Amino acid sequence: MNHPFDYPANLTQESTNSMLERFFAAILLPILVAGLSAPSVVRGEPLPDIRIDSDGKAFVTAEGNPFRPWGVNYDHNESTGGLIEDYWAEDWEVIEEDFQEIRDLGANVIRIHLQVGRFLDSPRQPNKANLERLGDLLQLAEKTGLYLDLTGLGCYHMQDVPEWYSTLPEEKRWDAQARFWEEIANTCRESSAVFCYDLMNEPIVPGKPEQDWLAGELGGKHFVQRLVLDPGDRDRSAIAKAWVDRMVTAIRKRDSRHLVTVGVIPWALSFPGAKPFFYSPEVGENLDFVSVHFYPRKGEVDKALEALAVYQVGKPVVVEETFPLHCSTPELIEFMDRAEAKDIAQGWICFYWGKSEKEYAEEKGDLASALKRAWLEAFRKRGADRDR
Repeated sequence: MNHPFDYPANLTQESTNSMLERFFAAILLPILVAGLSAPSVVRGEPLPDIRIDSDGKAFVTAEGNPFRPWGVNYDHNESTGGLIEDYWAEDWEVIEEDFQEIRDLGANVIRIHLQVGRFLDSPRQPNKANLERLGDLLQLAEKTGLYLDLTGLGCYHMQDVPEWYSTLPEEKRWDAQARFWEEIANTCRESSAVFCYDLMNEPIVPGKPEQDWLAGELGGKHFVQRLVLDPGDRDRSAIAKAWVDRMVTAIRKRDSRHLVTVGVIPWALSFPGAKPFFYSPEVGENLDFVSVHFYPRKGEVDKALEALAVYQVGKPVVVEETFPLHCSTPELIEFMDRAEAKDIAQGWICFYWGKSEKEYAEEKGDLASALKRAWLEAFRKRGADRDR
């Protein structure tokens, strides 16, 4: 029997892979997207903390000024390749240049993806070198005038997933995950550049026993993880709530200052009638705002808006991933405009992979580069129009 929330409990691996291809292909494409609506701060000055307003439905700065997250997913630079953690030790100047370019594009948030194996050497032993580098990244963000969406517990590259982590039983795995977040929060707690902690990219709770913690592979990357392998006779909502609360408790042990969320797949876009799972009252009590990933399809802006409206649960909504992958640029802009007009979405985070409009323009004859440049130009214009 299908669970009434979020996605069917009997979802097969084949259908899971189909959904993953639909929702995650954008991450694997060499897409550059940048943003609008930068915060009113002077570069180099401490950034004001971001909070939820008194109504619980919008973001404000600590001074009470409205704040609309607008930024990019920055996991790698197209020229350097790999994840940011693969080159931030040797090619720090690349990250410095990219951060400045992102800020110059008008973005105010960068989503950074952190893998478990880079920050834990064992279930209890943190990797001090990478935690220190994360501290450097926070200082760079503060200097540049950017906030970080820190998405953790990644297992994107199999070669980076420690064997000890893959073989841990559920309880011990959750212990290690909590340790990860405690160390990240301890590193970040004093920084004014943290927008939020995103507990995990698109976690799922299976409705039947599974063999692998990772669900589906695309282009050699694993974007989705299962929280348990064998749910037994446990209620799926209870499992999800226990995990969310465990991770939030680990963060709050070190940091009571910054927001917490979890980025989810919008199953309501593919399964009409599906309801939020991680943002249901049963699960999402301790999540500060909604993060959902949307790639509208051609001719289906109305459908996408209806699905996005499902996530109006009395908390701010951020579309944490989007791009005109399956639709035209004008359609995605229409989706954004109408979502904001209806006050369905309060923020957007797209993609940036290390190239400017000028660099894309120099790649003459390359259709992908032309498309990326055209989208970047459209996005920049929308941001400039809103800032006036």
